[in-house]
Amino acid sequence: MKKDQAVSKNLDLLNEFMKYAFENPDVLEKIPPGAELIILPLDYPELYEYNKGMADRLVSQGEEVVCVKMKIPKIPAPELELITASQ
Repeated sequence: MKKDQAVSKNLDLLNEFMKYAFENPDVLEKIPPGAELIILPLDYPELYEYNKGMADRLVSQGEEVVCVKMKIPKIPAPELELITASQ
C-alpha cells in the first residue's frame, strides 16, 4: 500500500472515529495522554496490516499505542433528482 493511500484512508477513518467519540466522549477517556491512536479497519486487510505494522514499530520504539478496531463505515450514496418548473 502506498503511503499517500494509507494517509487518505486513515484520515477518513479518523473522521469517523471522531464522530463516534463526539457522541460517546467516554471512549476518549480510555486513551492515555500522549498515546498514539492507530485504527485497524476490520474490513480492509491491506490497510489493517499497514497500520498494524506502524503500531508495532511505535511499540518497539517505546511508544504507548492504543489500537481501535472498527469497520469502515458505508457512506450513503444519495440519489439526486433535479426538479424544474415547467415552461
